[in-house]
Amino acid sequence: MKYLIKNARMVNEGIVKTTDVLINNERIEKIATDITDSSAAVIDANGHYLIPGVIDDQVHFREPGLTHKGNIASESRAAVAGGITTFMEQPNTNPQTTTIEKLEGKFSIAKASSYANYSFFFGGTNDNLEELKRLDKTSCAGVKLFLGSSTGNMLVDNEQVIETIFSNTDMVIAAHCEDEGTIRRNLALYKEKFGDDIPIKYHPIIRSEEACYLSSSKAIALAEKTGARLHVFHVSTEKETNLFRNDIPLAEKKITAEVCLHHLWFTDADYDTKGTFIKWNPAVKTQKDKDGLWKALLDDRVDIIATDHAPHTLEEKKQVYTSAPSGGPLVQHALVAWMEAVNNGKLPIEKMVQKMCHNPAILFDIKERGYIREGYYADLVLIDPKAPWTVSTDNIEYACKWSPFEGTEFSSAVTHTFVNGHLAYENGTISETKNAKRLTFNR
Repeated sequence: MKYLIKNARMVNEGIVKTTDVLINNERIEKIATDITDSSAAVIDANGHYLIPGVIDDQVHFREPGLTHKGNIASESRAAVAGGITTFMEQPNTNPQTTTIEKLEGKFSIAKASSYANYSFFFGGTNDNLEELKRLDKTSCAGVKLFLGSSTGNMLVDNEQVIETIFSNTDMVIAAHCEDEGTIRRNLALYKEKFGDDIPIKYHPIIRSEEACYLSSSKAIALAEKTGARLHVFHVSTEKETNLFRNDIPLAEKKITAEVCLHHLWFTDADYDTKGTFIKWNPAVKTQKDKDGLWKALLDDRVDIIATDHAPHTLEEKKQVYTSAPSGGPLVQHALVAWMEAVNNGKLPIEKMVQKMCHNPAILFDIKERGYIREGYYADLVLIDPKAPWTVSTDNIEYACKWSPFEGTEFSSAVTHTFVNGHLAYENGTISETKNAKRLTFNR
């Protein structure tokens, strides 16, 4: 079908301008002022922002094996409702994505059920190096290493294995960096004092700045030694931001970083009211860390904005500290949350689009996505910057039916989301027609 978007405030490649965009089948056919096409369905954007579809490089959609929390269908529905048209999912499912066979199994699930474009990370372990060597670099998003204890037996803690992995792939290696030994020592101290019901306020002390910095700095040193292409997920401390560069373009960087919404929205002061509902790994930390992360995002030491969307059931999150899992659902609300920073002048909208759309496409060499360009896939999002609404259980799309933002009023709303030219979401309604594709890469 053809769609003609009229009078949009297009945000693309550092520029905001009013224009029309013609969508023909899966592609952007034309970008110009005063386009006419009698065969196209017209959407009058009325000055709303038009941005490329958001690319989220870090989600946990829980399928296979953990589908009581969510699945690829439910969470990708929530994603398109939030303007995220492309996701890259993590390997700590059940079974874990640590063989090529398991990787292709997840692609098969997504092909049948996903509402958003998709790719998956291959999980590195202490003993699957030979399988990793067989991996086609065009077949998936990259390699994921868990260098912290978030994920049980996916922890990679053999330093020789880590160095060998770094030396044997030219794919992006995405790393969760927290030092296991530091965390175990801290946890033992607080368990001795409180048992299993440790007050949540100690979470950022157990999973401390020291644990994050020690792991991140070691991974970066190893990447520099081996020449590996390293991307550090969910940086959470001001100290870590000083490990990254902003004096060269992203396309020339070998070591990159991302920040997640929760580390720039919440602080340790919020544990008193939010409790385990804002328990993440790495932990939400201090106001000083939050301020430092904002500074690094704005000055380009941090390259990408992501969610680390990781749903759990309410029953799971309400357990005592040592039993309550870390993570929370975010894909539906991330873009509108960042729009709060745009509307209050803290984040230029051009910078937001750079970090959420352009830079993931650059970093992962994604083909024909991440920009509004003629000939590119029509992954597009319209945002009304003056459409206040409040998050409630009635409008949450996640399978888990809760959000750390419940009760929050956002001033902006996603009104339309296109996935490969298909109108996947319109003013609160999600189309049941799926038009998602497996990502392809320019590698």
